[in-house]
Amino acid sequence: MSKFCELTGKGPTTGNLVSYSNIKTRTRWLPNIVSKRYSIPELGQILSLRLSTRAIRTIDKQGGISRAIKLAKDANLSDRLRTIKARLVAKGRKN
Repeated sequence: MSKFCELTGKGPTTGNLVSYSNIKTRTRWLPNIVSKRYSIPELGQILSLRLSTRAIRTIDKQGGISRAIKLAKDANLSDRLRTIKARLVAKGRKN
């Protein structure tokens, strides 16, 4: 699963390249995935994630990785981030 974003679930898409003579050739477009490390101060943990560059911009806009994980839909998150989200929500309920 290295070609998938762990936060948004964005992955490769497929389609046709169509030439001027209308010849269709199957192709695959890969998302721009980079490795990035984030610190989660609520859990005292450092995460190394494989994210799309769009997800990195979204994290910056939302004010941090903790908030971005809490706001993300569970269906899009990787299994590892789902468990971290559950821990963050449980930690928030305690306080």
